[in-house]
Amino acid sequence: MNKPTVFISLLLGGCILSSCAAYAPSDSSNSTLPQNQAREAAPPVAADITQQQAEAAQVPRTRPQLIKKAAISLIVNAVDKSIDAVSQIINKQQGDLISLREQQPTNDDARHTASVTLRIPQNLLEPTLDELAKLGTVKSRNITAEDVGNQLVDFQARLNNLRKTEANLQKIMDRAGSVRDVLSVAQELSNTRQSIEQIDAQLKSLQNQVAYSTITLSLEAAVSSTSPQRGVDSQIQETWNNSTSSFGRFTVGLMKLGIWLLVYSPYLLLLIAGAYGFNRWWRHAQPVRPTPELNDGE
Repeated sequence: MNKPTVFISLLLGGCILSSCAAYAPSDSSNSTLPQNQAREAAPPVAADITQQQAEAAQVPRTRPQLIKKAAISLIVNAVDKSIDAVSQIINKQQGDLISLREQQPTNDDARHTASVTLRIPQNLLEPTLDELAKLGTVKSRNITAEDVGNQLVDFQARLNNLRKTEANLQKIMDRAGSVRDVLSVAQELSNTRQSIEQIDAQLKSLQNQVAYSTITLSLEAAVSSTSPQRGVDSQIQETWNNSTSSFGRFTVGLMKLGIWLLVYSPYLLLLIAGAYGFNRWWRHAQPVRPTPELNDGE
């Protein structure tokens, strides 16, 4: 009875061991499955990171802050009419006329010229130049640009820091106890506010130059203008006008002089009286010289 029992026990143990051995590979395969899935899942994560970096690299940069200036030179048929046309273009483009310098010809060989400086919104720079080019023949045309983006960022950062400093100084001043501390903090606060005003003015100036572009326009007549000979009647009329105008100015000058003399007449009378009195005193102060006597024989 003991032998069959031992045999059965050994048989059952062998079955158990064989089953354990049979299930072991399945467990190992199950344990390796998550690792394989992790390895397979890893490349998509890396790909996502790479894609995000690529998208970040493709993000458009901040638009440069440019100060644009343009110059254009034209040869026109009539400078006067061209100036009127330029004024209409400025009004159309919502710009401003900065300066106008016109030079009339002084001799037969000289030409009528003019120089106009105008300011317009930067986005209308190219259309305005195209409109101006239609007024005549383009002799020269150029555009220059300066990027002031870094300066704007620097001014803005300095302005923010100074405003924070101003707020902190204000808090310190509110907590200051002695008069000496209050005066010291007030001086620092005044200097900080002065720096804020200066930087704020520079910042606004740069922003204004970025928002508006400057155009320098030179106009030159195509042919020299010859002044017509003036008639005798116009010359006589001009001489009469000049003479009457001169007579009027001379008369007004005399009237003004009379008014001044009338106002200051008391002082003049005092001066005259003083001079008269001094003259009489001088005469009486002089010693009287004796008159030489004549001899009887003479």
